[in-house]
Amino acid sequence: QLQLVESGGGLVQPGGSLRLSCAASGFTLENYAIGWFRQAPGKEREGVSCVSSSDSSIRYADFVKGRFTISRDNAKNTVYLQMNSLKPEDTAVYYCARMESWACGSRWVDRHMYGLWGQGTQVTVSS
Repeated sequence: QLQLVESGGGLVQPGGSLRLSCAASGFTLENYAIGWFRQAPGKEREGVSCVSSSDSSIRYADFVKGRFTISRDNAKNTVYLQMNSLKPEDTAVYYCARMESWACGSRWVDRHMYGLWGQGTQVTVSS
């Protein structure tokens, strides 16, 4: 069964850090570009970051540049999103997704480019 499972979300104070994990099963994650998206209540789902299969291309949304880092551990079939200097506006459900391509490309923020999604993990940034 093809599956992506996110974990690592939670409640954190502003300025704090969290590391999200996206574990794949049923397929070899290293063959695909993997993206992270987020969706806050009442808002559209938006692209946060993307990593190509060979790490040759990594993309970040402007609103997380310098704060978030995406990485992958192919041996563990897992992609991570390290989130530092968190802000209240980062509060959202975070999803990982498999792009039906090996490279992120210029359309990485388009959620229609992704064919497999995880169930999401809640991140709440609040004092």
